[in-house]
Amino acid sequence: MSDSETNSLLARIAAALERIAPADDRASDPDAMPSYGWDGSALHGHARIAAPALELMRGIDRQRDVIADNVRRLAQGAEAHDMLLWGARGMGKSALVRSSVVAASAAGDIALVQAASDALHTLPALFALLKGRTRRFLVFIDDIGFDNEEDARALRSMLEGGVTPRPANVRIAVTSNRRNIVARTQDQQDDPVNARDDMDDALALADRFGLSVGFHKCDQDEYLAIIAGYAEHYDLDWNIDDTENRNEALNWSRRRGSRSGRVARHYIAELAGRAGRVLD
Repeated sequence: MSDSETNSLLARIAAALERIAPADDRASDPDAMPSYGWDGSALHGHARIAAPALELMRGIDRQRDVIADNVRRLAQGAEAHDMLLWGARGMGKSALVRSSVVAASAAGDIALVQAASDALHTLPALFALLKGRTRRFLVFIDDIGFDNEEDARALRSMLEGGVTPRPANVRIAVTSNRRNIVARTQDQQDDPVNARDDMDDALALADRFGLSVGFHKCDQDEYLAIIAGYAEHYDLDWNIDDTENRNEALNWSRRRGSRSGRVARHYIAELAGRAGRVLD
């Protein structure tokens, strides 16, 4: 077979395969998927949002109710706040954002769009893509932190009154381990002239969020209650009133140096593994 005949045959095979399995444009269609990743230039759709059910978010009941209600308002097309979730690691900040979007999808058409913190300078392009649609979007930036003030100023501008503010159908949710988001270097802390200005800049960003919700380390009873909720949900053999069960769960947290929702989830995964189970 000649080269031209081979190329022709390959072209026909490729065309046939394309007819059998056409390219899926839904992955980049802002109206098609429940969640997306934003890589700085394009959307990448995901068919499902990996998140625990809202009722499993225990030990953070107040935070859960406030955030879930705000996301529900957004889904319904009502006024809603940009959100800053700050505080202790492993207490469910990121999971709560995802779970709230899943729950709110029953109230209206809403999608989650997760963007990396180093893609802040590309958010105007994302906003242009989402603007004017009837669908609502929650743009999620997880574990944010700033190495320079330019990124902080850019986010401030997007949140309120800047050249490229976020569209009316979009709200922003940010998680951070610090309430004021912007870290201060040792030199800034030691400088008596600039210390107040630096703190004012940090607060100027935090104050742009209409809703600021703190997460704190859970105590022993809250930690055990989180485990009990998961165990009940997954029908695992663990009882909060059983002394041996309680002691093992507490020893698990001691070996990891903290009590949190994340540590509780890891313990539940251990119980499921022992039972030959896979958690969904």
